Amino acid sequence: MRVIADFDNYPAWVSFLKHVEVLETDAAGRGIKVRFVLDAGVVADDYDLAYTWSDDGVSWQLTRGTSIKAMDGSYHLVATETGTDVGYALSIVVDIPLLGVFKRKAEQVLIDTALRALKARVET
Repeated sequence: MRVIADFDNYPAWVSFLKHVEVLETDAAGRGIKVRFVLDAGVVADDYDLAYTWSDDGVSWQLTRGTSIKAMDGSYHLVATETGTDVGYALSIVVDIPLLGVFKRKAEQVLIDTALRALKARVET
């Protein structure tokens, strides 16, 4: 959860995030409104997400964007004897001038890359 909440360091481990800025925090100091600047080649955007934190996870939804029209996601963490299992869900809709199959591929690349990057960051 510490890595997930450390928005300032996202650009160090998520290659397509060029800038991340916490705009608002909760009483515990966790970001609840965060601005992201994304450049993933075909998909580029400057967008804001609103976060809701719980004891075992976090969820988010898009509050502002241009190319990204919708984004809802969550991480759910479960402690195990050997570490932590992370459940991840993300739904994203991008409005880019591509054929449907290419647009879905771009959306899938964003989803897969974010999850692999988190796994790699936590394991280092």
